[in-house]
Amino acid sequence: MTDLATAVIDRGTLDDRTRRVREAAQRIRLNALAMGEVQGQGYVGQALGAADMLAAVYVDQLRYRADDPHWDERDRFLLSTGHYAIGLYAALAEAGIVPMEELESYGSDDSRLPMSGMASYTPGMEISGGSLGHGLTVAVGMALGQRHLGRDSRIINFLSDGELNEGSTWEAAMGAASHRLGNLIALVDMNALQADGPTANVMSIEPVEAKWASFGWNAMRVDGNDPRAVLQAFDQVGRRDPVGPPSVLVCDTVVGKGVELLEQREKNHFMRIEEHEWQICRDQLIARYEGAAR
Repeated sequence: MTDLATAVIDRGTLDDRTRRVREAAQRIRLNALAMGEVQGQGYVGQALGAADMLAAVYVDQLRYRADDPHWDERDRFLLSTGHYAIGLYAALAEAGIVPMEELESYGSDDSRLPMSGMASYTPGMEISGGSLGHGLTVAVGMALGQRHLGRDSRIINFLSDGELNEGSTWEAAMGAASHRLGNLIALVDMNALQADGPTANVMSIEPVEAKWASFGWNAMRVDGNDPRAVLQAFDQVGRRDPVGPPSVLVCDTVVGKGVELLEQREKNHFMRIEEHEWQICRDQLIARYEGAAR
């Protein structure tokens, strides 16, 4: 569990950091499965696919205070894809911002952890999600605001490949480059899937990295399920010149990562998982993790 902002000051070697992120990502995945089991369904596949990115952000990159989510000097993590909230809740618990035992209330009446992220309910949730394509526009405003206040806070915006179908995303991308928001980082989850089917079949968005670069962004493409690669990409971005170009990490991921049963499921955007399958998912996740650790 990360303590306040110390991890971004003295993070240790890349091997140490990679180990911590990999371990945290495994806990995020296990907790996402536990939350999904409460409802018997949900966006579990997205949480599993994004776990390595979320772990890298909260364990290694983000400056925050667990006991003061509204600390003025904090970095901001914006979840544009509100339906990924199940994964973010697990990351917030890993960070100590949300009590671990509260995860059991996921999606229940009067819970602070609704199925789609709501900033008014959840500590550490910077924006409400739901209608896709809005996160980057808000992130641009926040980045401008932090610079105006003379702070070196970073704004990290998580968005999906499906959001690249939205015109507002590209307007925000153009605005961020025009204002030279070097304090803004976008993480694009390239899981190749959206509600209506494979992203490529709905609307082709490639070449994604080249498109961001053409808008004036510092663009890199990495394996979003490789903690070491994600950390190396963040290291290249660093705390860049606040009036330099914004940065984007285009992260290729697999929906349901770590659980073969879910990786191979044809319809895995919103999953209904049978009662007997939850333990199978946990067993496969643990076996995959232990196998990779050997």
